[in-house]
Amino acid sequence: MKNKWLFAALAACLLAASGCSKKEESETEAPAPVQVTAVTQEPIRHIVAGDGVLFPQDQTGVMPNISKPVLKFYANRGDHVKQGQLLAVLESRDLAAAVANAKSQLNQAELNLHTVELASVPESVVKAETDVESDKQQLDAAQKLLDSQTELFRQGALAGRRVDEARVQFVTAKTQLQAAQEHLRALNSVSKGDQISTAHAQVQTANAQLQAAEAQVGYAEIHSPKSGVIADRPIYEGEMAVPGTPLITVVDISRVVARVNIPQNQGSLVKVGQAAELVQADSGQRFAGKVVVVSPATDANSTTIQVWIQADNPGEKLKPGASVHAKIITQEFKNATTVPAAAILPGETGGTAVLVIIDSVAHRRTVQVGVREGDKVQILNGCRPGEEVVTVGGLGVDDKGKVKVIDTSVQEADDEDQNAPPAADSKKDQKKDEAKPKAK
Repeated sequence: MKNKWLFAALAACLLAASGCSKKEESETEAPAPVQVTAVTQEPIRHIVAGDGVLFPQDQTGVMPNISKPVLKFYANRGDHVKQGQLLAVLESRDLAAAVANAKSQLNQAELNLHTVELASVPESVVKAETDVESDKQQLDAAQKLLDSQTELFRQGALAGRRVDEARVQFVTAKTQLQAAQEHLRALNSVSKGDQISTAHAQVQTANAQLQAAEAQVGYAEIHSPKSGVIADRPIYEGEMAVPGTPLITVVDISRVVARVNIPQNQGSLVKVGQAAELVQADSGQRFAGKVVVVSPATDANSTTIQVWIQADNPGEKLKPGASVHAKIITQEFKNATTVPAAAILPGETGGTAVLVIIDSVAHRRTVQVGVREGDKVQILNGCRPGEEVVTVGGLGVDDKGKVKVIDTSVQEADDEDQNAPPAADSKKDQKKDEAKPKAK
């Protein structure tokens, strides 16, 4: 009897073991559930991205040329101004007085020029000629006196002392005549044309002084050098305007320039003229732009390369100083073979691979990937458009393993049906139940 019970227990264990083995075998052979999508052919772009700050297209600090107090401002911060528009006026009463003085000096110089041009012989020359004539007469008189005294001395009628005195007077008169003649010769060496030229030069000097004084008065009026917006006005009326310090800053924000830092290893891909897109950090608005400057050097501190992207700014929505995210399109492929990034799996011997589903069987294929844009990845070789690749559930699936493709669209429809309102018959039954008297 005891052996019979032992045999029965052993048979039960064998049956149990056989059932477990069959169960494990069935579980092993069960196909893995996966989700798939078709390999597509569509445009894809290679994008270099970076963050940056907006700057105005142009900015000018309007600096005064003279140091004077501000009498009045005609523009405030934030105002739109036109080129040549009056922005401010400085104190200039002393400068106006200097202009009046310069005009008076110019009038005097012009009057002197007129006098020189009309004069036939200058007064100094006339006086010199008169002096020469007078000295000639005195020399002639001294010569006659010396001759007379000498004759009388020869006749013995006159002492020799009187002859010596007459000779001294003659020599003195001769010396005086020579000096007068030399003076006249010096005056005549300066022609009338030279005198007129000197008078003309005096007029030009006076005119230049007048222009300088008028320029000083003109500096008292501050005009906008270009059209734009007043970005800064650091001082108030009555305060001193100082040369070299901006009195007003005018910016042109009809276009803006984003100065963006990109990784050093992608700097060689970015070229001037490439299309770009700017995304505002706060609002998410997008603006089209293009690359206008690529720095030839790398920033030693950040190991990045700075790129300038210019964009139109309609409505002045982009504000200088704001942060933006930039996307630079360095390459564009119009008919690229693409798969979702979720379809890319690590290869068995390195590299990348995808699982291609054919007749519910997974085929692991090594693929060479190209550029990435968002959730899309370019496939250079390894699969073709139209083939189905696994996007969900691919990890752990062996090559040539059986899979079960789950149609997510059907599940979504089922979920929508479960969330749908009850049918008309159900509503009627519900109303009937509500109409029945409740047990007390």
